[in-house]
Amino acid sequence: MTPSGVSRGASPAAAMLAGDAVSVAPLLLGAVLHGRGVSVRLTEVEAYLGVGEDPGSHAFRGQTPRTAPMFATPGTLYVYLSYGMHRCLNLVSGEAGSASAVLVRAGEVVAGIDEARARALAGRRPGTDGAQPRVADRDLARGPARLARALGVTLDDDGRMLGDGAVDLAPSSGPASAIATGPRVGVAHPGGGDAYPWRFWIPGDPTVSAYRPGRGVTRAR
Repeated sequence: MTPSGVSRGASPAAAMLAGDAVSVAPLLLGAVLHGRGVSVRLTEVEAYLGVGEDPGSHAFRGQTPRTAPMFATPGTLYVYLSYGMHRCLNLVSGEAGSASAVLVRAGEVVAGIDEARARALAGRRPGTDGAQPRVADRDLARGPARLARALGVTLDDDGRMLGDGAVDLAPSSGPASAIATGPRVGVAHPGGGDAYPWRFWIPGDPTVSAYRPGRGVTRAR
């Protein structure tokens, strides 16, 4: 049987995304995303819910042309630009129409490290001393923009399905040995950051991004 809301043509990995984002997100820790010759083991994710449920979500006020992929079936890719320049990758979860999605925040490059490094250094100039720029291995996918760049994700991938040639997901061989949870990065809420402890990460992993609290009024990510 096909789980509710999962299309028959979807990647088998999409089945693990059939629940709402808060339930699915911790299950993705340790899973591996494959994209254009690079594989990343996920170490940090964030959950976002849908219309009227989550003030931090793009979908909070309803569907728009930008957020339409969030309302699609689980396993759909939602790719957006942050600050007009950084691509961020989300995996849509839950039933079609629920607008539930998981932002993949950070991970460890476990295959294709040379390609990931080349993508990280593309367009960067040597320093004033002529030295070539360098990126530490732990930083290649540390943060949502770096992770998307490592996988070669583009805005053209927005709305595509897992497993259709752009990005695929291999579930973890087992649950993470330990999971930490806390407020999401850069998202402020009237009830305080701890009101939405929907960021999940593997504690002690060096690839987990630095926490930055939200400031000011509630805002969509």
